[in-house]
Amino acid sequence: MLAPILESSAFQIGFVLLLVVIVFFGFVREKLPADIVALLAMGALMLTGILSVNDTLSVFSNSAPITVAAMFVLSAALERTGVIDWVGRKVASLAEHGSPTLAVIALMFGVVLLSAFINNTPVVIILIPVTIRLAQAIKVAPSKLLMPLSFAAIFGGTTTLIGTSTNILVDGVAQRQGMPAFGMFEITLAGLMFAGVGILYTAILGPFLLPKRESLSTLLPDQKERRFTAQILIPLDSALIGKKIGETGFSVEKGFTVIDVFREGLSLRANLKEIVLQAGDRMVLRSPVSEMLTLKEAGNVALGAQANAPASFEPVQTSETVIMEGVIGPQSRLIGRRLAGIGLARLYGVYVLAIHRRGENMARQIDELRFEVGDTVLIEGPPAGMRQMFEDGVLNNLTESTERAIRRDKAPIAVGAVLLVMGLAAIELMPIAGLALIAATAVVAFGCLDHQEAYQSIQWDILMLIFGMLALGIGLEKTGAAALIVSFLATFAEGMGPLFLLIIVYAFTSIVTEIMSNNAAAILITPLAIGLAQQIGIDPRPFIVAVMFAASASFATPIGYQTNTLVYRAGGYKFMDFVKFGSPLNWIFIAVAAFVIPIFWPLVPVAS
Repeated sequence: MLAPILESSAFQIGFVLLLVVIVFFGFVREKLPADIVALLAMGALMLTGILSVNDTLSVFSNSAPITVAAMFVLSAALERTGVIDWVGRKVASLAEHGSPTLAVIALMFGVVLLSAFINNTPVVIILIPVTIRLAQAIKVAPSKLLMPLSFAAIFGGTTTLIGTSTNILVDGVAQRQGMPAFGMFEITLAGLMFAGVGILYTAILGPFLLPKRESLSTLLPDQKERRFTAQILIPLDSALIGKKIGETGFSVEKGFTVIDVFREGLSLRANLKEIVLQAGDRMVLRSPVSEMLTLKEAGNVALGAQANAPASFEPVQTSETVIMEGVIGPQSRLIGRRLAGIGLARLYGVYVLAIHRRGENMARQIDELRFEVGDTVLIEGPPAGMRQMFEDGVLNNLTESTERAIRRDKAPIAVGAVLLVMGLAAIELMPIAGLALIAATAVVAFGCLDHQEAYQSIQWDILMLIFGMLALGIGLEKTGAAALIVSFLATFAEGMGPLFLLIIVYAFTSIVTEIMSNNAAAILITPLAIGLAQQIGIDPRPFIVAVMFAASASFATPIGYQTNTLVYRAGGYKFMDFVKFGSPLNWIFIAVAAFVIPIFWPLVPVAS
């Protein structure tokens, strides 16, 4: 009995529309990662028979996500060869010599240029420490520059077809609907107009609307202050045995801070105040150098060569440390994990002092939190351990640009590969998917990055989100739900001019992007925009462009675009900071779209 019900068109349309609503709220609630929500939707469509296995597998042959994956690799090659960092440093050095307003303009122009050719997430990750140093040089709060950094990366992504994955996806979905492919620079002039308005808005109103926020960087000590950590063994005959930490005499007043206790190889940091010391415990202390030297005279502890510890314990050691700030990047293995059990102290000798999330320093809650993308972390450890941790990609350095083994001699190859993709795509020698795959393979073969780095550079969660949403899009089309929505919209919009409908499409896409996901919004709305244009007899091209620009125009929230999320945590912003500064820009861009898009893509009737 169930089969006829599942096969009825009314049930299928209702189920798919309900599934769209569930997916939407799943993205908003964030109980599960967005890619898992999208893949669950794909599974539901197969279980109900709405999509066959062949229908589902067809999404994996779509050229758009394959192109996106190849562009991730090309961006990683530019990062690994030092190109992004070099350009960022040059822009920052030029900006340092002007006023704060000129510095913002110079920074944003430089970032727009970079993001036109490179995936904007690594651009922002690499330039966050450069921007923080620039803020210190011109004596303004980093929060005055980090939001403009993210917005400029978004502007730049809308100036070329490969500037952001959203453009590639909209083009791919449009081609699947029978539309001609976009040229590499077809959107460039319009994108530059949007970018120019955005930079002008930031330069004029930024000093008044951008907040002055405190971030973890304000907790960094004076670099001239030398700090040391020591591991001290509690010997069998120590008078400290049976005492709590507060009773040991290692107090803040004397310049000491107990940051961990190890017992039988396990960290007891979560309950430091309640620990009763035992023989063989190792305490990790921090202090200035003068106090550290006095430890050798302490009778209750054994330090260095004085320690006659059993062979099962590690030798006690002293090391100079530095305090730095890092951010959890999209590829970090810390995402979703608690601090306890990660083993940063064991692997790198590094300790987490505080975590900054959503405008709050959570020094007292760090053992209970699960790390998220964009969390900023205050860490302390030896310089060598810090360098190794940053090079392993556990954290991205915010205090200074990470000095890793950059393959600068390979930079011309990486730059040449990107330029060839753009140039050959512009003359339509081959579809961009093929060119991007060839170039991605070439940069690995010629040593710009090794094959493991290439695989790690691909943000698989984004690709899985794209595949899941493409399946949902097929479900909407196959059941007739998409046609039903278009028919309703056309009836609702009857009597309205095409320009008004273009504005509605742009505004709706922008709103959905703010609370859902730019890629998900692009995949769902593009076919609806095409269908609406065809229903009213207008060329769909301007409507496709409206979706392309609006799906990237995420300024009013820190969650609609990944670069916003990164600077949200690094700059110590509050959620409302984005609402106050970004919302007016969204409204301004709606007006710009209404003026600019019809200039380049006229709202003309199509021949029937």
